[in-house]
Amino acid sequence: MKFNFLSENNKNILISSLGAFLCMFLIAYFNSIDQTNIWLIPPFGASLVLVMAVHKSPLAKPRNVFFGHVLSASSGVLMFYFLGGTPLSISLGVSLAIFIMSITNTVHPPAGANPVIAILGAKSFEFVIMPVAIGASFIVIFALFYNKLWKRS
Repeated sequence: MKFNFLSENNKNILISSLGAFLCMFLIAYFNSIDQTNIWLIPPFGASLVLVMAVHKSPLAKPRNVFFGHVLSASSGVLMFYFLGGTPLSISLGVSLAIFIMSITNTVHPPAGANPVIAILGAKSFEFVIMPVAIGASFIVIFALFYNKLWKRS
C-alpha cells in the first residue's frame, strides 16, 4: 500500500496556503517600503482565506471582495464624518455596511471590519481609495491569476 501525502485535498490546502502567503507577503512588503500610505489592514487576511481556501464561494467572487470592502469602508467613513468616533457611529457603520452589501449583492464578511477601522482611526475618504480599494483590487487580481495558474478557477 502506497501512502499519498499529497492527496488532491492536501494539494489544494498547500496551494491555498502558499497563495495566501505570497499575496499577504507582497501587501506587507509594500506596506513596509511605502512610508506615505498604509497598505495593510486586518480584513485583508480574512479576505485571503476566502479567495484562496474557498475561492468558489459566492462570498469570494471578485465583485464581492472589491465592492464589499469599498462599500463598507465608505459606510464607516460616512458615519465618522457625521457622528464622530462614538459607539453609535461604529454600530451604524457596521449595520449600514451590511445593508449596502446586502442590497447590492456584494456581501463579503471580512469587509464588515472596515467601518470599525475607519471610525476608530478617524479616517477620511482617502482611506476608501488607499488602502481599501487598491488593496482589494490587488487581492482580486492576484487571486484570479494565482487560481488560474493552478487551474482552480
